[in-house]
Amino acid sequence: MRDLVYTGFMSLDGVVDSPGGGPGEEHRSGGWVFKDLEFVPEAWSLKGEELADTTALMFGRRSYEAFAPVWPGSEDHADYKELPKYVVSSTLSDDALVDGWGPTTILRSTGDVAALKQGEGGAIFIHGSAELARRLSDEGLIDQYNLLVFPVLLGAGKSLFGRADRDKHMLTLRESESYSNGIIKLVYDVKR
Repeated sequence: MRDLVYTGFMSLDGVVDSPGGGPGEEHRSGGWVFKDLEFVPEAWSLKGEELADTTALMFGRRSYEAFAPVWPGSEDHADYKELPKYVVSSTLSDDALVDGWGPTTILRSTGDVAALKQGEGGAIFIHGSAELARRLSDEGLIDQYNLLVFPVLLGAGKSLFGRADRDKHMLTLRESESYSNGIIKLVYDVKR
């Protein structure tokens, strides 16, 4: 069985956004990850550590549409180029997929994600894709959260966790570390 790992940047009040802002992040604090915070290289080490465990990437439609034009040519994301990619969308068409960015499969439902997890292979990492992460979490499909929590309260933006009444998910802290700029690394496994 494959693990499904959500990885992202999160404000203390649970907002997740891309590092520099972008489409769908038009609240007044969009792009908050790189603003007003001292750069401490070791605070970003989680991103490099994840590469060793990543065997595939998963995105929601909007995140795929934001990343696909940029990541294939990005030196920062070169290690991801040939990895299999999965896009969970009921609306994305096959002709909307970007060529030259490794094999990409469209999954049409959370049931398709559950079936993928039952197969052989290593960990699948979800980048961005807050709405997808909420749906998959509600379905009990996420196995691990890799979070960099930033010392900021935003009050607006995409929330990683929904507010719907659902079954409780207990987490086990696998790893944590705090950095001089206030960022905290939290790696949690979902208890089954």
